[in-house]
Amino acid sequence: MSLVLLGMLAIGLPPILAAGQDDVDAALSLAEFLRSARTVISANQARINDPGLGDKGLTGDAVVEAAIRNMVATTGVDPRKVDPGSEKGRLLAAMALAVKEVMDANQPLINEKGSGFKGFVPAVFARLATEQFRRDQSGRAEIKVTAPPELVRNRKASPDAFETDVIRTRFQSPGWTRDAVYAATTTVNGRPATRVLVPEYYGADCLSCHGKPKGGIDITGYPKEGASLGDLGGVVSVTLFD
Repeated sequence: MSLVLLGMLAIGLPPILAAGQDDVDAALSLAEFLRSARTVISANQARINDPGLGDKGLTGDAVVEAAIRNMVATTGVDPRKVDPGSEKGRLLAAMALAVKEVMDANQPLINEKGSGFKGFVPAVFARLATEQFRRDQSGRAEIKVTAPPELVRNRKASPDAFETDVIRTRFQSPGWTRDAVYAATTTVNGRPATRVLVPEYYGADCLSCHGKPKGGIDITGYPKEGASLGDLGGVVSVTLFD
């Protein structure tokens, strides 16, 4: 198994000392598009939960366009300008389609007037989008948002053995460089694959649900984790099959 330790982000990758730079770059761009789309949901959370507002204007197309703007602002790369015939271009298009499909399917919930908190939070959106992406890809690629086992709220997002090992021995290690990603060529269910894991850290807007006091109930009904700003809170895990 060959390992690659990289600084974030996919854009501006340093030279990689093992095979698979194109795959790693594609995987990181895929993760960044998902994160950019999730940011759109986070920025519009109050709007989604406004009981007095009907149409929120968060159609699939609108969210994809906003996600593209976020990605350009964050990385300098416009997904629309990536070669659609490349692996990177194909994956970005597939992620955009999955985001559109999820948002369009959830319009009745999002636009329900008279209803406040709807449960359509960034974490739920990300799970739905990654599940849709996996169905659309039919075994060619997978992406999910997971976390250290003690922080996982939905068992569907539980880390597998590989992810748990990377979290415990790398991301939670005192010597790990913050924001460095982990990549490896390995096998998954007997199939050769490139796996890329991107650590995520709690921001200020995360702490209303995941911060203090530990055990306090957040808006979703879950007990808070008692996290602090900058703690490891999650991992975006991408698998690309050869």
